[in-house]
Amino acid sequence: MGHSAAVWDYRAAIEMTKDWNGMDQVVIRNPQGASARVSLHGGQVTSWRTDRGEELLFTSNKAIFKPPKAMRGGIPICFPQFGNCGSLEQHGFARNKIWTIDDDPPPLHPNDSQGKSFIDLLLKPSEEDLKCWPHSFEFRLRVALASDGNLTMISRIRNINGKPFSFSFAYHTYLSVSDISEVRIEGLETLDYLDNLSQRERFTEQGDAITFESEVDRVYLRSPNCVAVLDHERKRTYVLKKEGLPDVVVWNPWEKKSKSMTDFGDEEYKQMLCVDAAALEKAITLKPGEEWTGRLELAVVPSSFCSEDLDPQWSL
Repeated sequence: MGHSAAVWDYRAAIEMTKDWNGMDQVVIRNPQGASARVSLHGGQVTSWRTDRGEELLFTSNKAIFKPPKAMRGGIPICFPQFGNCGSLEQHGFARNKIWTIDDDPPPLHPNDSQGKSFIDLLLKPSEEDLKCWPHSFEFRLRVALASDGNLTMISRIRNINGKPFSFSFAYHTYLSVSDISEVRIEGLETLDYLDNLSQRERFTEQGDAITFESEVDRVYLRSPNCVAVLDHERKRTYVLKKEGLPDVVVWNPWEKKSKSMTDFGDEEYKQMLCVDAAALEKAITLKPGEEWTGRLELAVVPSSFCSEDLDPQWSL
């Protein structure tokens, strides 16, 4: 490429394309050749690749790419509801709406721009949205790719309503793994969690790390800002760093549930794991004019990385 990160023209690193359904999407690249793909349907990151072209996010071979169905894979955005714990559709409506490109977003910290390729998206409620969730908001999303290949998502949600409103939120992150039985999560040990397989009963994590032998669907509460997902077979570790998102959802459907999902292959549970940075236990409440920010940074490093490298006080 011949460009250093300091003079990298992020606009030249952005390509507008369409998926095979004709839906607009944005591809962003860094100088080293890593890439991320973002669909305007849902503001959803659908691909994150290393500079060697290796895909890091899972997408089901049976995923439905046609609105209004959200695609099974990538990083859907769950807002203003997660799961079915409310009156709205599963995981809220943001992942099923058409977002627009935000050409003039309010400024972020210079560190969120310098040396990065990025795209800014915007979602505002339609008249139809206001009927089912009567709150006016502006949801700004930045998806950025750094020179080291790290993927960052920054969500800013502002209340432009005349009254307060509350919401839940999650980056529903589908990680691609070699074999779920060879994967472990570090950074959540000793935490309390809500078990969605036991009517959200509260338990305390007893293991030194989380490993997988059956279906798991948990919300880990008040988690550290940094969590590691170790894939032994691929000898690599995903590092999730988050801010403004106190909870972590861990989900793998395992065999029986996989067979019940029409947009998910019977055996695909072996190649995926959802680890979601989220705000679920306590809803976020915004007064009129207030803004909330939730950040997620994803990195992939060789598996010599271990939990001792995790700084529980880490912040972006």
